[in-house]
Amino acid sequence: MLLELAQWLEQHVRAFNVFSYLTLRAVLACLTALVISFVVGPGLIRKLAAYKIGQAVRDDGPQSHLAKAGTPTMGGALILVSIIVTTLLWADLQNRFVWVVLFVTVGFGAVGWTDDYRKVVHRNPKGLSARVKFFWQSVIGLTAAMVIAFSTNLPAQTEFIVPFFKQVTYPLGAIGFVTMTYFVIVGTSNAVNLTDGLDGLAIMPTVMVGSALGVFAYVAGNAVFAKYLAFPYIPGAGELAVICGAIAGAGLAFLWFNAYPAEVFMGDVGALALGAALGTIAVIVRQEIVLFIMGGVFVVETLSVMLQVASFKLTGKRIFRMAPLHHHYELKGWKENQVVVRFWIITMMLVLIGLSTLKLR
Repeated sequence: MLLELAQWLEQHVRAFNVFSYLTLRAVLACLTALVISFVVGPGLIRKLAAYKIGQAVRDDGPQSHLAKAGTPTMGGALILVSIIVTTLLWADLQNRFVWVVLFVTVGFGAVGWTDDYRKVVHRNPKGLSARVKFFWQSVIGLTAAMVIAFSTNLPAQTEFIVPFFKQVTYPLGAIGFVTMTYFVIVGTSNAVNLTDGLDGLAIMPTVMVGSALGVFAYVAGNAVFAKYLAFPYIPGAGELAVICGAIAGAGLAFLWFNAYPAEVFMGDVGALALGAALGTIAVIVRQEIVLFIMGGVFVVETLSVMLQVASFKLTGKRIFRMAPLHHHYELKGWKENQVVVRFWIITMMLVLIGLSTLKLR
C-alpha cells in the first residue's frame, strides 16, 4: 500500500525511490510492527483482563505456575494484527508469495483463536478436539502447498536442498513437494505451539528464526546473490523479507509484555500462526533443513512429547519428569528464567549455524 504510494510519488519527487529498496522496507516493517504492538498492546491486555480471558493452569505441573492462573491469554492476536497491517503497508501486494504466507498465517491463527476462545470463554478445557484442529490445519496446509507447487516456474523451486553442499539437491516432483510442504507447515506450527509454555520461551526463538529466514529470502530473491552463493534463484521470494521483518518487530514488542512475569500469554492464536508462517517461508525459499536446524528447540520440544507419549503407552513409564522438555528441567530444579534464557542461547547458536550455510557450501 505505502509502496504503491511511494512509487507514484517517485514520479514527482525522486527521493521516494528509496522505498523501492527491499532492505529498507524490511527494516521499516520491523519498526512499524514494533510501534503498532506497543501502541495497541496495553489496551488489548486491559480488554482481555476485563473480559476475564485468563489462562487455565495444570495442577500437575510445576507449582510455581499456579500463580499464573488468570493471566490474560490470546495475546497472539496482537502479533497477528501487527504482522498483517505492517505487511499490507510495506510489502508488494502483487507478489503471490506474500499472499500465500498471509493466508497461512491468518488461517492457522483462526484455528488457534477458535481453540483459545472455547477454552477461556466457553470454559471448555478441551477447546477444539484434536481431530477437528488437525483437519483444518491440514486443509490450510495442503491448500498452501498446492498453490506454491503449481505456481512455480523453475524446477529448482521444488527441489529438496541439502545445506553445506553446493550440488546436493533432490527433485521432489509435484506430489513429493506438496507432501513435504504440508508436513513442514503443520509440523512447525504445532512445534512452536508445544514450545509456548513459559514466559517468553517461544517468542524469542521465533524472532531469531524469522529474522534469519528473512536473510535467506533476500538471497533467494536476488539473482546476483543467489548465483554467487549457489542458491536457487526464486523470483519474488525476496519480498518475504518484509514479512520476516514484521514477525521480528511484532515478536519483540510482544516479548515486552510476555517477559517474566508475563502480563499476557500468546495462546494458540499466536503460536500456531507464527509456526505456520515460519514453515511456509522456509519452504518457499527452499530451506527446510535449515529451518530444522535453526528451530532445534522447537524440534526437541516436540520430540520430547512424542517420546513421552510413546514410552508411556508401550511401557507404562515416562522418560521425562514432564513433557514438553522445558517442564522437565523446571521439575529438576531450574528456575523458569534459567530455562528460558538457556533455550534462547541454544537457539542463537543454532541460528548462527543455519546462517553459516549461506557460505559454507
